[in-house]
Amino acid sequence: MSTEGRNKAAAFQQIRQFGDPVLKEESRPVEPGEDVRELVERMIRVMHAADGVGLAAPQIGVLRQVIVFLLDEKEHVLLNPRITWRSDDTVTDAEGCLSLMNHACEVERARSIRVEGEDLEGNTREFELEGLHARILQHEIDHLHGQMVIDRTSRDQRKDLLARMRKGNLPGED
Repeated sequence: MSTEGRNKAAAFQQIRQFGDPVLKEESRPVEPGEDVRELVERMIRVMHAADGVGLAAPQIGVLRQVIVFLLDEKEHVLLNPRITWRSDDTVTDAEGCLSLMNHACEVERARSIRVEGEDLEGNTREFELEGLHARILQHEIDHLHGQMVIDRTSRDQRKDLLARMRKGNLPGED
């Protein structure tokens, strides 16, 4: 196995997978001034090693309202993120999840959203996003509330996804 493959496999060993009870729990808010820099640095390392575009703290077993994500190839952090507006217009598209061994299923999401949260210094941050970026943040914020894409898909897709997961290896394994 290549070094990249080993790094990816190691990242997936840190990511909680479907069936882990922590992924069904509600995360606690982060208090202003609480030092979460080490957690954020770990999350960013794991996200990159797993070739992800976003990661929520519960996915690495920490029930805190912290997400990291890529936007225009730049890393962003949001503490206590919340969707303050979503469009009535929705889009159904394939959506993967690092906690589902990177398997994808069709999920309906709002096309556009507005998200508010805090950065590491406690400053309010707001993002107005559409398309893929809106989908990423809706996905990660769902994780903070114990929701996964498998909870948002049809019964038939859930059944198909579970069958594919039983047959598959972790990404990065030969």
